[in-house]
Amino acid sequence: MAAAAMIAAMLPSRLLIRIVAGLAVLFAVLAFGPYEPSMVAAVSAVVLLVLLAAVTVDLIRSTTLWKRAPLGMQRRLPQAFAVGVPVTVQVSLENEDEARCIGEFFECGDPGFAIPGMPMQFDIGPRQRTLLEVSLTPNARGLRRFDRAQIRLRSRWGLLDFNLRIGVAEERRVFPNFTQQARYAWLAGDRRLPTAGIKSVQRRGAGTDFDQLVDYQSGDQIRHIDWKATRKHDRPIVRKFRDERDQNVMILLDCGRRMRADDMDQWIGASHFDQALNALMLLAFVALSHGDAVGAMTFGNTEGMQKRFAPRKGRDALNGLMAALADVEPTATFSDYERAAADLLLRLRKRGLVVIITNSRNEDAPELASALKLLRSRHVVVLANLREQVVAVIANQVLNSPEKALECAAAIEYTQARATLLARVAQEGVLTIDCESQRLAVELVNRYTVLKRSGSI
Repeated sequence: MAAAAMIAAMLPSRLLIRIVAGLAVLFAVLAFGPYEPSMVAAVSAVVLLVLLAAVTVDLIRSTTLWKRAPLGMQRRLPQAFAVGVPVTVQVSLENEDEARCIGEFFECGDPGFAIPGMPMQFDIGPRQRTLLEVSLTPNARGLRRFDRAQIRLRSRWGLLDFNLRIGVAEERRVFPNFTQQARYAWLAGDRRLPTAGIKSVQRRGAGTDFDQLVDYQSGDQIRHIDWKATRKHDRPIVRKFRDERDQNVMILLDCGRRMRADDMDQWIGASHFDQALNALMLLAFVALSHGDAVGAMTFGNTEGMQKRFAPRKGRDALNGLMAALADVEPTATFSDYERAAADLLLRLRKRGLVVIITNSRNEDAPELASALKLLRSRHVVVLANLREQVVAVIANQVLNSPEKALECAAAIEYTQARATLLARVAQEGVLTIDCESQRLAVELVNRYTVLKRSGSI
């Protein structure tokens, strides 16, 4: 760092402030004592000149040493963060100088991180290194930045402090918290599905994809006997089939203004949109584990900011989907259902399952019905309509005043209008889910499981 820049970052230290304050009190007392004012003034001037000289020497010496061997810093950041999950980041400070480095360290993460415990004290001996453990909690998704760290470095004699920047700026992605997805990986076995609230439904009929050859068992169909293998092994051999696995699951995620609702402000990642994103990823995980191809599209974004992820299979598809949607946020934009449906039909021609995650109202009925009719012409459609928790709270409150009675009546009318909308949609052959955001993940997986095992997709 240039000397001029370091001088600009200079501040009086607490020690220097105490010295100046003490001298001011001392000279004030002497001025009212039995001493000549001229003598007190002369002594004061000499002391202040000595102090100024000491500060100047301290500044020159500290600046020279810093230019020769500045303090080094290196963060040990994880590859990515999850919303609401506390992380301890190690910060390495290295002193290559022959003198001690004493000061305070400030981590400069962007507002997307909660970083308590700042500043942190450090005292590093000559040619030594120290590790600081910084606790932080991401509170928002997206690409987040760590600026160069700030330190308040004490000068060599302790008369000055320097506000300096060290290290390099870094960026990391913050993803939704997928602990529920990891939990489902354990619960995915048929015997454990009910533990997660996910129903087990037996599929009717048989699949059409060949799986393996096995010995004939009582009850196997004669038409499945493989005669060539039977002659070769001299015993009845039948073909076993598995469910068709080549299906497309496309998820339409509403990013419009109504998805900004948040029933529990105190819980990080509890907004309707964050819950919808968690549910989307859980559904994608389950569908991919069944061999289906999963894709996603957003609508209700600002023009040109829509995300489109073509259906893909395999483990890498989930990682790609996470990366594509990690920084998506709900906007104040109106959600255009018809345009989203037309866009999807242009991009997904093969029949598959289309899941729409939204928060629609009765006034959306004409446009929503038109969009669903377009999608139903080619695909199996599930409409997942989120419900605000506060509506039920208002509808069930104690009616001890006229105002609360009016609020309750409005909540009931709103609920009935939603029920009418969904009933009208269901009459058109669209499968519907009406639930609060916390239940969305399980409801989506339940509906997918029923459709998959019943042969509807």
